[in-house]
Amino acid sequence: MQVPDTPDNEAQRLQALRDLHVLDTPAEQAFDRLAEFARELFDVPIALVSLVDEDRQWFKTHLGVDAQETPRDLSFCAHAVADNAPLVIHDALKDARVADHPQVESSPHIRFYAGIPLRPTDGLPVGTLCLLDYQPREFSARDLCLLESLAGQAEELLRQQKISADLARTAKRYEALFSSSAVAKVRIDRAGTIIAVNTATVDFLGYTKEQLIGQNVAILTPPEIARDHDAYINRYLAGGSPKVVGKGREVEAQHKDGHRIPVHLAINAIHDDHGKVDEFLGVLTDLTDIYATHKRMHKEQSLLKVLHQGITDYQALMSGERLWTFLMEALRTLTDSDYSLIGEVLPTDANSILKIHAITDLSWNEESRGLMERLRRGDMMLTNPNTLLGRVFAHGEVIMTDDLYHHRLRGGFPPGHPPINNYLGVPIFSSGKLIGMFAIANSQQMLNQELLDWLQPFTDTCALLINLYRQMAEREHVMSELAQARDQAEKANRAKSDFLSSMSHELRTPLNSILGFAQILASGKRHPLNDKQLRQVNQIEKSGQHLLSLINEVLDLAKIEAGRLPLSIEPIHVQRVVQDACDALEANADAAGITLVRCNMPEEWRVSADYTRTKQVLLNLISNAIKYNRANGRVEISAQAQGNMLRLSITDTGPGVDLERQHELFEPFNRLDAENGTIEGTGIGLAITRELVERMGGEIDVESSPNQGATFWFTLPTTSDMSAAPKHPHIEHEPYRTPPKQHTLLYIEDNPANQRLMEDIIDDVDDVALHTAPSAEIGLEIMRSRLPDMVLMDIHLPGMDGYQALEVIRNDLQLKHLPIIALSANAMPNEIKSGLATGFDDYLTKPLEIDKLLNTLQRHTQPRGSA
Repeated sequence: MQVPDTPDNEAQRLQALRDLHVLDTPAEQAFDRLAEFARELFDVPIALVSLVDEDRQWFKTHLGVDAQETPRDLSFCAHAVADNAPLVIHDALKDARVADHPQVESSPHIRFYAGIPLRPTDGLPVGTLCLLDYQPREFSARDLCLLESLAGQAEELLRQQKISADLARTAKRYEALFSSSAVAKVRIDRAGTIIAVNTATVDFLGYTKEQLIGQNVAILTPPEIARDHDAYINRYLAGGSPKVVGKGREVEAQHKDGHRIPVHLAINAIHDDHGKVDEFLGVLTDLTDIYATHKRMHKEQSLLKVLHQGITDYQALMSGERLWTFLMEALRTLTDSDYSLIGEVLPTDANSILKIHAITDLSWNEESRGLMERLRRGDMMLTNPNTLLGRVFAHGEVIMTDDLYHHRLRGGFPPGHPPINNYLGVPIFSSGKLIGMFAIANSQQMLNQELLDWLQPFTDTCALLINLYRQMAEREHVMSELAQARDQAEKANRAKSDFLSSMSHELRTPLNSILGFAQILASGKRHPLNDKQLRQVNQIEKSGQHLLSLINEVLDLAKIEAGRLPLSIEPIHVQRVVQDACDALEANADAAGITLVRCNMPEEWRVSADYTRTKQVLLNLISNAIKYNRANGRVEISAQAQGNMLRLSITDTGPGVDLERQHELFEPFNRLDAENGTIEGTGIGLAITRELVERMGGEIDVESSPNQGATFWFTLPTTSDMSAAPKHPHIEHEPYRTPPKQHTLLYIEDNPANQRLMEDIIDDVDDVALHTAPSAEIGLEIMRSRLPDMVLMDIHLPGMDGYQALEVIRNDLQLKHLPIIALSANAMPNEIKSGLATGFDDYLTKPLEIDKLLNTLQRHTQPRGSA
């Protein structure tokens, strides 16, 4: 580290230090109290009065450190003494002078230093009042000014030390220093009678020398201390333990006019040649400035606390309707006022009016109490622009007066009204617009521009809170209107659905007769129709059937809009549906290196459920167990009877799920942060699965621990119906075994009837093998495990819709060249045009035209990779 320079006047400086007679003296409470005050004022762990000797720095007070002295060449303070100027090091690690100091690089890791040279005599720096911290920090000009003030107090204490030493040696020097000292000094005899005072004392306390000399020193103390003052002296002279003499303490002195002054009192006993106390010397240091600084800081902290609470607790204050009362009471406290109010300015076509949100009770009788209550409730607004309040809320003026009863705007007070001595009304502006005001009355503080400036942060905070209050009120109004609009829309939607349902049934009744009679005419034996008539009747039946299908579609639309999900509940072989789902995903498991295990299930187990939806549930859960597993992992499918329910479980050996996040699994679009990984998905499969299970009368949940895998289970009601369950066309297909046909078509469709129709159509096509998938998610997994020649896909699918699936396919290098054919009931020309523009290779509409479907498939049955 850089060794501090030696001042040019080092000899004189050292002599000035030794003339203080302070080196190696015992600790004194005055210095310790001053250092403690500095520590509290600046919130630092260390405050020192450091005196720089020839080869050491010695601490008169060393709060925060154990050492009494350190080598001079390791002293921070020696730099300040060498430069004879304040030294502030914001971050010691960044200051070349001390960056490699042992106490910077290692314990206690000093990072901040601020020191003011102490020049108690002849302007020679003998040491510093310094602050140290273990953290870097900023130090403002105001902080430096405060520290310099405290350094002045330290210098004064050092001067007192020197004076006391000089007085002990030489009475003449003592008398000279006593008389000319800038601090108040009082000499008293053993009886407590004042025998001498210096000029500073009479200037300080307002007396003349003649008024004090010969009086008991208790004249300078408050009454509660004065009566016991002689007892203090007698107790000390009798050998009692000293409480003030030789120690010093902070007390209050009594001015001649009666007001009290905070002082630091140091009393020294002066002994004669025989060691007997001859007299006492009292030294009074005015602490008014320091106390005022502390009071200002406390006041600033109170203001900051109000502002912080108003902003951070805004929601709670608003919800409890306490915001305005909080601000009003805070304003009263900050300004030492008896009364205050705060209100919001509401603009009108003519003049602005004031809505009072909070006001201190000024009532003096029953009628005035009613008036105050109306003002608080907002039932009554203030409108007169030419009153003390009106000039503020209507004209934006600041009104300030200490003589309210003679103010030109005072309208008079009724009998009994509480006296009002002073008044301050302040407008609240936001972006130049007058939005509110506050007022105080009977303040104990002086009403002036300084107070107004000090309140500016409070005024700005009020502006912010009024704006927030208005925004919340407007939001609540909008939310209320939206709720009403929603209710009306739902009511209209229900009415539309009821109307469609009713009209469809009304149309079906006459249509039943039309179709019935047409069939009778066509099959009549007694009066057979000729060819022309038969053709006409067949056309009637064909058109009637077409109309019936349109009516059925209208009924389906009504069900969808009413939120009804169609299910085909029937007895299902559990073993068969599990086998079907496992066969569909066996290739996926093999590709991922996952062992798929099906536990034995009794042949007779059946559940009452929708076969396609049950298979979809199993596909979703098994597919997830494969995807979210570890390498060479295992997926086990088991079943267990539980009363009248059957529980099916899918257990994997994957990473598991934290208990705290398991409830998120079944939330739509929540993938538990897996969206940032490589596994694709939408996050809605489990939400759909839960909906399907619950619609079929079961429940679903998960059991898991981190790194212990997971078990997803669901239940379905069992059935006692032992008849063979319907044979589903899906079971006949083995989509992942090599088909004997030349081309493969993957059909993605969630509707079972549409799946069966497509199977019947493709069954007659010689060179096309059909695979089906109930959702886009499962369809994508099938495509990635075994690439088809083409894909026929419904647009409206559960979970990921056709457009979203198309986007995934086109962004996948393996799948992007596949021919993708849309099949949708959206048959408007603009919808077809939009679908083709999005990227579908063809777009077919429902009801399906078989010839058009076959022609489309023929166009796309070309060798894979030629696209």
